[in-house]
Amino acid sequence: MKKNYNNTRRRLYLPEYGRHIHQMVNMLMEIDNREERNRQAHAVIAVMGNLQPTLRDTADFAHKLWDHLFIMSDFQLDVDSPYPRPSRQDLTITPSRMPYSQSRIEFKHYGKYVARTLRALCDEPNREARNVAINSLARYMRAKSFEYNQEHPNNEVIIKDIKQMSENCIELDEIALNNLRSDYKQHLSQRPQKGVQRPAQKGAAKNTQQKAKARNQKK
Repeated sequence: MKKNYNNTRRRLYLPEYGRHIHQMVNMLMEIDNREERNRQAHAVIAVMGNLQPTLRDTADFAHKLWDHLFIMSDFQLDVDSPYPRPSRQDLTITPSRMPYSQSRIEFKHYGKYVARTLRALCDEPNREARNVAINSLARYMRAKSFEYNQEHPNNEVIIKDIKQMSENCIELDEIALNNLRSDYKQHLSQRPQKGVQRPAQKGAAKNTQQKAKARNQKK
């Protein structure tokens, strides 16, 4: 018995439709009568639509089905489509290469947008909005510095970095920075050292001692 493996069969251009739909499309190309071929093409489109119920509500649902029909025929099917026929060139267009900035990020733990925002704030005429934005950035920088270094950041370092990234345009007061709420998260409480009891443990031990003492007095 001769075995028929899928890797020896014709390529499936759109595997989501399955091999039976591809075979229907191949049979369409073997029909000589153009009128009959058009009629059978609409029947195949109806079957394809039943296999894609999730796309039925889309505006260009029928247009997509006809495009898929031509794709599965390797653009060789000759039928009267209600939509413009797609070409192989239309589907093989390579998008242009996206430009990628290769600029050096001086403070990687802050990110490049912090420096850009600080420089943009130099031209902000609204002083109140400018101060609010600077304070928010200072809190953000303090949180990122804590995440990066795993220790509490020094306010002098934050002030120095803000001044440097803003090109000496913004000078944050250390007192104002001290008054800002810290946004960085503390580490989870470490396990107590051996022999050191927590307050709850101390209270439980004390209650146990008192109960034992009361029992001894009753005896």
